[in-house]
Amino acid sequence: MVLGHGGAVNLVCLDLEGVLVPEIWIGLAERTGIEELRQTTRDNPDYHDLMRSRMRLLDDYDLKISDLQAVVADMTPLEGAVSFLERLRSQFQIVILSDAFYELVTPLMGVLGWPTLLCHRLEIEEDRMIGYRLRQEDPKRCAVVAFQGLNLKVIAAGDSHNDISMLSQADAGILFRPPENMAPRYPDFKVVNDHVGLGDAIEAAAKRLAET
Repeated sequence: MVLGHGGAVNLVCLDLEGVLVPEIWIGLAERTGIEELRQTTRDNPDYHDLMRSRMRLLDDYDLKISDLQAVVADMTPLEGAVSFLERLRSQFQIVILSDAFYELVTPLMGVLGWPTLLCHRLEIEEDRMIGYRLRQEDPKRCAVVAFQGLNLKVIAAGDSHNDISMLSQADAGILFRPPENMAPRYPDFKVVNDHVGLGDAIEAAAKRLAET
């Protein structure tokens, strides 16, 4: 483990979709041809508004939870993601902080080596999404605050608007393949575009933290 200031162990917090695996809702859009489902938090930072829109579309097109699960069943991690995680494991503790749902993404965790996952829950009746339950409001930032309260130094990486509060709270924040119009708005975050570069940036951040 790489130690940070005062001997604190560095913890790496990663977003899931767009960083380690493809976007599930985009996958559903490609499978169904429903273009409106392509919208993610990269397009709409209001998570509740986004989820209301998704639930409405599921109802309008008579799509079920099993349709989403079929998309996940066909998914593989992004190229380079598995070797990236293997590289990190000998140096850091890793936690996935996601706005996805356990009922959808749990099968992907095995392929990723079962990292710790903190995300949300779906409310399901007869194979239909009738609602969702957040773990808590602003869950990614709150998780980082909790980890820091345990004397952990946190290095965080994400790709979207809903990751900004996590990256801002972390001791070091990194943007991974963000939208072109997003990176200039957050010049304090290093931007990387591949998993080798992300691993390099995390290791460099850990070194800086250890020296402070």
